[in-house]
Parts: sequence; structure tokens; C-alpha cells
Amino acid sequence: MITAINPANGRELARFKAHDDVYVDATLTAAANAQKAWRKVPAEERVGLLRSMARVLRAGKARYAEMITLEMGKPIVESEAEIEKCAYNCDFYAEHAPQYLADEPVASNASESVVAFDPLGVVLAIMPWNYPFWQFFRFAAPAFAAGNGAILKHANNVPQCALAIEEIMKEAGCPDGLFATLLIEPAKVAGIIADDRIAAVTLTGSTEVGAIVASQAGEALKKQVLELGGSDTFIVFADADLEQAAAVAVKARYVNVGQSCVNAKRFIVEESIADRFVELFCTEVARLKIGDPMQRDTNIGPMARANLMDGLHAQVEKTIAAGATLRMGGKPIDGEGFYYLPTVLDHVTPEMTAFREETFGPVAAIIRVKDASEAIRLANETEFGLGSAIWSRDVERARKLARDVEAGAVFINGMVASDPRYPFGGIKRSGYGRELGVYGIREFVNIKTVWIGPAKAVAPTPKAPE
Repeated sequence: MITAINPANGRELARFKAHDDVYVDATLTAAANAQKAWRKVPAEERVGLLRSMARVLRAGKARYAEMITLEMGKPIVESEAEIEKCAYNCDFYAEHAPQYLADEPVASNASESVVAFDPLGVVLAIMPWNYPFWQFFRFAAPAFAAGNGAILKHANNVPQCALAIEEIMKEAGCPDGLFATLLIEPAKVAGIIADDRIAAVTLTGSTEVGAIVASQAGEALKKQVLELGGSDTFIVFADADLEQAAAVAVKARYVNVGQSCVNAKRFIVEESIADRFVELFCTEVARLKIGDPMQRDTNIGPMARANLMDGLHAQVEKTIAAGATLRMGGKPIDGEGFYYLPTVLDHVTPEMTAFREETFGPVAAIIRVKDASEAIRLANETEFGLGSAIWSRDVERARKLARDVEAGAVFINGMVASDPRYPFGGIKRSGYGRELGVYGIREFVNIKTVWIGPAKAVAPTPKAPE
């Protein structure tokens, strides 16, 4: 059985019987057949589905947001923002996909040669619980616009969200079979990846799971996009606007209860202003309201699962035992639900757990450095490479330093976030491939050269004698 648990109180919400092999087989066949027809629909017509998806999402925003909050604990205001972002992403690709997918002329001696962008087929989307709608629609809007089909294998702690996505697609007018949700156990995924009816795989999840999926897809020689873990840095230089930097830093760390691969996790601060920054940071953290995620003024809800909370607490205890200073928090909250106090660890050094590992929850690690050179060195001293922020009034200097940061994105005087206009993804053990922007829509296409030589004059066929 696949069970949904309310993390705010630990009680069961619903349970579902997993789909059996017969259902899975029929679903894959239906998707492959539907995609063969969908690929022939012009992109200008395919984007009508995306506009409809956006309308359905907005019309049901209150219900879908409540579902997110109940299943994984995100504060309700953030859940509503997640649904709106999904709709915006659909609108964005509805407007831009035909341009992104248009044939590109190639200058050569040949006449009218082009690069064309053809769909790959049916893509298996293995998605996480932390943004149960956004992670799917971030992939789905460009994938459907490009002419692909999709099968969703969602995290098993958000089954109601997974099934709601299937309802949304049907209500939006998605062709029968082109998309389906599969409720299956993780052990079934390898067989689906290997199936000939699946053309490619996209995964958002942990680095450990990413390595497994990459191996399985690689063995089958199938394209993959992997968006994995992160230990993003938030670098604050002495000339930064400290009040603004601290306010944004708190949001960057504690949004979604700190459960995002792209949350800022390591705060690298120049020593000359570190005491002041930490003071401002802790003042902002103290203003966060912890409580029922269904209340509109709640900032910090529960973590998604008890084991995640326990694992985070172990990381905090190891870091403190190694010499870090506990400024705030540092323990679970007594009572029902999986609540963890917003935590600030100061004087964290590179050998400590909170520096070396991804802390997937409301824990901030403060690292003090002498200068910009040390800041960049420590920012890069990690196995991850997803995002990074640099705060400085000297924007030109920050722009130059950004080129030295080993990450898929660097935001100057801002919070790292995904946006349909820009490519999103990582390097190193944060994964590979890109989502969003023009690069994202071209991940699941066949970039095809169509070479056209000059036509030769053809002599007329002699008329047969009468």
C-alpha cells in the first residue's frame, strides 16, 4: 500500500493500492501510441494544451494548495505560490515554445539546410515530494510542447498530489494516454526505465537516488536529466547591504521549511562583518512563526517525514560536537508532528558535517572567511554545484567572482530560485542537464540535422514511340 501521512500530526490521510504490472503495461502502451499521434501536431497547436493546463491550475489553486500542505507540510501561502508558479510556467512555454522549437537555418553551401527539433517519445518523470506540483509542471510544460508524452512516478508520500496531477491533465484536454500517473514502489522503476516504450528519464531527487537512476538509464542508453542535491552558498562580502542580505538569507534558508535542493545552506561571510550579519540573521529567524501550516501567518511548518527530521538532528548534533556554536534552535519540537526548530550554527568549518553534507531542513551554517579568495575557495569545496548567491555593492567585482563559482547558477544580490526564463540545473554531484528556458525544452528532443543539397535539373523522360 502507498500511504499519505499528514506531517503536522503524524496521522494517516489516505492509502492506495499500488498499480499492478498489467496496469503498468497497458499504461505504457497507451502512452507510446498517443505520443505517435501527438508528435505530428504542430507546436503552435500543442501549446493550446499548456494554456488549458494553466487555467485548470489557477481554477483549482485553493484545493491543490491544501493538498500539498496536508501531504508534505509546506505552509499554505507557499503552496498557493507553488500552484501559481506552475501556471506561469505553462503560460511561458505556451508563448515561447513555437519559437524555441522552430527549425534553425544553417549557413552552408547547401540550400535550406536546417537543424530541426523532434520529440524523443515518452519520458519517465521521477519526481520528489518537496515541490510536488512544481517539479512536475516544470518538466511537463516544455516536454508536452516539444511533442513528448510523459509517465509520472511520484514520491510515495504525496500520492494524492500525484493523482491530482493526472486529473488536471485530463481536465485540461490532454489526449487520452499521453500522460499517466503510476502509483508503484521504487523497486518497479528499473523495469520501466528499461522498457522500450520509454525514451528518456528525468529525475529530481537525492544524489544517491540519482546515481542509481543514471546507472539504470545508462545501461539502457537512454537520455537523462538529473536535478539532484545541493549545498548552496550564500556569500556575503563586507561591502554588502547587510540588512537586506540578512533578510533575504533567512528566506533563502527557511522557505519550504528548508527542504529544497536550491535552498541556501552554507552562509560564507567575511569576518569583518560576520558578527553583525549573524545578529541580523538571528533577529530575522526569531520572527519566523512556527505552527500549523494551514494557518496563513505560519512560516515554518513540519518537515515532511519523521526520518528526515531525525536525520537532520543527527547532522546538527555532529556539527556541534565538532566545535560549531549553536546560536538558535538545534532540536525537534515536542508534541505531535515532525517539527524542527529553525537552527543557526555559527563558526562552522569545512571538516564539519553541516559543511560537508546537504542539510535538508531548517538549519543554517555560518562560515567565516578572511577575504574573497577564501570565500570562493570554500564555496567550491563541496561535491555539489547547484546554485550560489553573492552579496556585494560592487556588482562588477561580484560579476567577475561569479565566473569562479562552480555552480549551475549564481545570483548577485538576490536569492537563488528557478524561473522559466532561465536554464536551471547543476554540475558535479548536483546532476546534469537543464530544465527551463530554451535549453530546458531542448533536453528531450532529437536535435536533427536536415541537410538539403541543390536540386539538379532532371531531363524529361523521352516519349515512348507510338
